[in-house]
Amino acid sequence: MSIKIIKKGLSDSIQDYGRYGYQHLGIQPSGSMDFFSAWLANKILGNDLNNPVVELHFPSSQILFENNYTICITGANFVPVLNEKSIELNEPIQVHKNDVLSMLQPIKGRTSYVGINAKLNEPHWLGSHSYSKQTILKDQQFNFSDNNSSQAIDISQTTVSKSNKSLIEEVQKLVFDHNSPIRLIPGPSWSLLTDSSLTALLKKSFTITSQANRMGFNLMGTKLNLNVQNNFLSSAVTRGTLQLLPNGEIIVLMADHQTIGGYANLGQIILVDLPRFAQFKNGQSFNFELTSLEKASQLYRNIYEKFQH
Repeated sequence: MSIKIIKKGLSDSIQDYGRYGYQHLGIQPSGSMDFFSAWLANKILGNDLNNPVVELHFPSSQILFENNYTICITGANFVPVLNEKSIELNEPIQVHKNDVLSMLQPIKGRTSYVGINAKLNEPHWLGSHSYSKQTILKDQQFNFSDNNSSQAIDISQTTVSKSNKSLIEEVQKLVFDHNSPIRLIPGPSWSLLTDSSLTALLKKSFTITSQANRMGFNLMGTKLNLNVQNNFLSSAVTRGTLQLLPNGEIIVLMADHQTIGGYANLGQIILVDLPRFAQFKNGQSFNFELTSLEKASQLYRNIYEKFQH
């Protein structure tokens, strides 16, 4: 085997971009909550962007490496240490057999990612290794390809390229800018909001509650109301959908969301803002802002193209 979990974390898992194309069968995509940071780890390591990563939440799993690898840690700063010595984020790091990776404390962000310069040799389902409701357990082992080759050592000894440094800076701004509003596109129930609720949604701040997990983030703020009864036929939902609950509160669906829902669909957080939203901690306050589908598409294309170069 290649890595072993010697201490269980809160809700850690193996994730890639997810399994899309099966929601009509009731199968949610899952995938990395902050997919920009997951992509960044793979980009720095020279992996395919969709290579599986370990997604960590705090308190995090403790990982024993049973082979030599080059790894890269991105996303939230949980103060990573290798054999009790501090290591850098967003840098290729050489690990050796019997090295232990731990996370000490949550300084910034909600989810951290450990990329490994190796192939995960584990069964996948519907083209994806992403876990859904299953989390990593103590003593669980994962078989990554043997990477004792000089390739891993060469990668770890090279400096991050100028293009990657620029990408790291841009991803950091996109993911950890907690002052800019979260942009959304109106959904099918947007026009059903009362005038006062519409004003509150766009002018008042909302706060992430402790009821926040990979399925959805519940928000605390001004209670919203519709001009009609909040009772709709179930329809398709996706990551970033804002659902209005019967009590007037909002839940934002996240990576492990259900595939259909019967609550009012107020709108959709744009793709480029979802990784930032996913890094919000409990208690984080923010505002919403409207944008257009065209603008949302252009923003996403801009950053995606940079990952491809």
